[in-house]
Amino acid sequence: MSKIVAIVGRPNVGKSTLFNRLTGSREAIVDEVSGVTRDRNYGKCNWNGIDFSVIDTGGYVQNSDDIFEEEINKQVLLAIEESDLILFMVDVTCGIHDLDTSVASLLRKINKKFMLVVNKVDNGERLLEANEFYNLGLGNFFPLSSINGSGTGELLDAVVENLPQQAPELIPDLPRIAVVGRPNVGKSSLINSFLGEERNIVTPLPGTTRDSIYTRYNKYQHDFLLVDTAGLRKKGKVNEDIEFYSVMRAVRTIENSDICLLLIDGTRGIEAQDLNIMSLILKNNKGMIVLVNKWDLVEKETNTTKQLEKEIKSKTAPFTDYPVLFISAINKQRIHKVLDLIENVNQNRKRKIPTSVINEFMLSVIKKTPPPSLKGKYVKIKYVTQLPTNTPSFAFFCNLPQYVKEPYKRYLENRIREHFEFTGVPVRIFFRKK
Repeated sequence: MSKIVAIVGRPNVGKSTLFNRLTGSREAIVDEVSGVTRDRNYGKCNWNGIDFSVIDTGGYVQNSDDIFEEEINKQVLLAIEESDLILFMVDVTCGIHDLDTSVASLLRKINKKFMLVVNKVDNGERLLEANEFYNLGLGNFFPLSSINGSGTGELLDAVVENLPQQAPELIPDLPRIAVVGRPNVGKSSLINSFLGEERNIVTPLPGTTRDSIYTRYNKYQHDFLLVDTAGLRKKGKVNEDIEFYSVMRAVRTIENSDICLLLIDGTRGIEAQDLNIMSLILKNNKGMIVLVNKWDLVEKETNTTKQLEKEIKSKTAPFTDYPVLFISAINKQRIHKVLDLIENVNQNRKRKIPTSVINEFMLSVIKKTPPPSLKGKYVKIKYVTQLPTNTPSFAFFCNLPQYVKEPYKRYLENRIREHFEFTGVPVRIFFRKK
């Protein structure tokens, strides 16, 4: 389960630059899902083989000309509540600001690991000036320059060292299903429709981590865990209406699941925040089922469902191989179909294609349409195999892996999807040197 690192601090100290450096500077770190808007405040980072998520609280403060201390504190409180480690960023060129002092006093009171990061330290003179930040009373600091990257290696080494160790989880090995979506889209109604009045079939499991609560659903021959992020039902100390809150909650819930049920409000259609959540699901390689809720409130004509499904898939192209179901959570309309889809997508997620079968099929596809040559060089693909990962991933061994571009990978993925059943699941394609 990936851990969350939050970058906090007042505006204009360089949080977003550091965020971009940690998440976007190296191709291998961020899986960009084509055609889906990138949520710039959330990204994945991998350092020395350890994965973690990074959240930038930067873009969330409104009216940056006249910042309210209260607004900053709200962001910091949220980050504290949701993250495993906090990077508190200050700017050496400005010295200690009143807002830095108030964030520091908040951090001293909490029982969470944090690290003080002094930005814009790009010469010896500024390194001396950085000593002023000892006056914040937070101990040692990490001097760096997020623009040119100096000092980020040392910071990342310390981040990885300070992330909490994973406690062994006493949770049955069943598919984990998360219900995600914008606020007020009907997530609670859907969970209540699943669990119904028969509370005896609902068993909150002991030994679950602080991060998530798992509720077991076991009836009508279906057996899975519903993932509920800790505290999702209680109103936090912070207003739930801010977008930041729903993004951080969604990150936690998605990362702790295998399959996500993405709820969209049928009366409003697909909106930017829906696409952001969808991009989180795909970036984390989780199974996905799109449920258009409140369908009982929509005035329908002959092709209303087909048109809306087409519109949703046009916005997520080229990834369109996932089920879309129109439901009403309150009236329990088509709820049993949701259960069948969970079963199907879970089977697709675990599907393993024997090496001989995938080789025979894919090598004939490649023979018909080989990769385009680049600079007069030809890519020869010799062998294909499925990797032993949680989601379907295929390795293609060839002489010049660096010459295979995105459109050809997508072509191969589409052929795999046409021939084998992987609906609702991201398929990853890797090229390796033979």
